Amino acid sequence: MEIKMIQFQPHGDERGMLIALEEKKNIPFEVKRVYFMYGTKPEIHRGKHAHKSLKQVLFCPCGACTISLDDGKEVKEVRLDKSTEGLLVEACMWREMYDFTSDAVLMVLASDYYDEDDYIRDYEEFLQYINI
Repeated sequence: MEIKMIQFQPHGDERGMLIALEEKKNIPFEVKRVYFMYGTKPEIHRGKHAHKSLKQVLFCPCGACTISLDDGKEVKEVRLDKSTEGLLVEACMWREMYDFTSDAVLMVLASDYYDEDDYIRDYEEFLQYINI
C-alpha cells in the first residue's frame, strides 16, 4: 500500500501564515463536501468504515491524530501533525481515526456529497467488496 501525502504550500510573513486549498490543483479532485471533527477524546476511535467511490483528503489544521489505513492486505498508520500536510485516502480503503490531541481539528475534503449507500461499515463486508 502506498501512502499518498499532499504538501500544502504555506505563505506568510510577520502577520501570520496562510494555506490555500484548491480543487484539481493541490487537492486532486473536485471538492463537493467539507467537514471537520473536533473535541474528540484521545481514547475515542472514529471512522471504522470504507467508501465505495469517495475520495478524501484529511489534515489537521491544528493538533494531531492518527489515521489507520487498511486495504485488506496491509495496515499502515499515519500521524497527521502538520498543518502543511494532507493525507489522500482513495476509495475502497478502510480507515480509522484515533489518538486525538486535546486541540485536534481533523478537516476532511470529500470528492462527493454525503451518500449513505457509498459507505461500507462492516469490515467483513469490506473484504468481500474488494474480493479478498
